Amino acid sequence: MTVPPTARECDAALIERSLADPEAFAALFDRYSAMLYRYVSRRLGEAAEDVVGETFLVAFSKRHRFDLEHRDARPWLFGIATKLVARHHRAEAARYRALRRSPVDGPVEGPDDRVAAGVTASATRPVLAAALSGLARRDLDVLLLVAWGDLSYEEAARALGIPVGTVRSRLNRARRKVRAALGDTDPTREEA
Repeated sequence: MTVPPTARECDAALIERSLADPEAFAALFDRYSAMLYRYVSRRLGEAAEDVVGETFLVAFSKRHRFDLEHRDARPWLFGIATKLVARHHRAEAARYRALRRSPVDGPVEGPDDRVAAGVTASATRPVLAAALSGLARRDLDVLLLVAWGDLSYEEAARALGIPVGTVRSRLNRARRKVRAALGDTDPTREEA
């Protein structure tokens, strides 16, 4: 997890400073590249490194447009990354098709409850991949920004340039569809 902007120079101040001192922008890369990489790699796999690099190139070239009223650049960066992921949609769709066809991994070593949860979750991976590939792109983007990007509803709204209410409705629709595909169960929780 990153340190909140109040404990260090906020992102907006870094971006503003980078207009005169371009090297200051490197601090944003240091803060957010790993987080963006995790998000993009879950969506695209091997192309993640290129997309994250491209995200920072785009952000650097558009830093003069950043709204300095927003102290946190994370939603802005996730928005750029999400748009770049959309360009790689074919690769992402192929990844979900491959996950659907892939064999289920064996059990994970560890405590009994983690093993049981892991086996159940692994068994649903092809179904989950099918559910994700069946979502509308806009619903998928919202779901994955919240689930994998760990963005709040407000941050996801800023990242995508949509109202918070739209984030809520798209997320609700995506969750309903995924739950229905999983037989209305949560594979990470034991049923009583």
